[in-house]
Amino acid sequence: MSKLLGLPVLASEHGQQVDNLIIYVHWLMIVLFVGWLGYFVYTLFRFHHSRNPKADYFGVRNHASNYIEGAVALVEGVLLIGVAIPFWARAVEKFPSENDSTRVQVVAQQFLWNFRYPGKDGEFGRQEMQLVTADNMFGVDPKDEHGKDDVQTVNELHVPLVKGADGNFKPVIIYISSKDVIHSFKIIALRVTQDAIPGMRIPMWFRPTQEGRYQINCAQLCGNSHSSMSGGFLVVESQAAFDKWLASKKPGAATSFE
Repeated sequence: MSKLLGLPVLASEHGQQVDNLIIYVHWLMIVLFVGWLGYFVYTLFRFHHSRNPKADYFGVRNHASNYIEGAVALVEGVLLIGVAIPFWARAVEKFPSENDSTRVQVVAQQFLWNFRYPGKDGEFGRQEMQLVTADNMFGVDPKDEHGKDDVQTVNELHVPLVKGADGNFKPVIIYISSKDVIHSFKIIALRVTQDAIPGMRIPMWFRPTQEGRYQINCAQLCGNSHSSMSGGFLVVESQAAFDKWLASKKPGAATSFE
């Protein structure tokens, strides 16, 4: 059914549940379309003026339409309460451990994406809002030793594809914020979307399942060059390739992708 609907390539563990919800909604829309179209054809025949030369001022005397509308509302409620909300709750409540995850900070701005990785010590350097400048996008405290080996990139997000002993892929935790206006971090292939809001750092997570290069989009109109936000890319690669890429980046200063 996913191929029939022409859904994009899927590269995350939870993405299939998102696709399933989309498919369920489409099935409901198909049933409603066929049902209401059939009802429309029936009314054209049943209430044609040749069959009803005299107007009936009392109208419909049964409650069939009420029952149908109630059934539709019930199905929609099942999709919301039985599928969508539990799926969202699992994603929020079962947040992976930071020690077992790849961690990346993201700061959106007009009109690009800034990414930051902890250095070899595995810790992000201390940050202060008043230290944010054009050259210090994340507000990193230059006096903090933990921040001197951190790596920053522009429009280039890399994560490793690693399967653990339990058979699960290594999760990625992304902390999202914005420098200026509201943006929205969206990777279609991973079926993830999260608003980037100034003054807030919002965490989200996913498990990549397939190596590849995937476009990062902004799902919130953020200015006259909004389309430029699609210039960012996520690269899912092996642990060895990820380590080599990270080692090639100069700590401290942000570097754009090549």
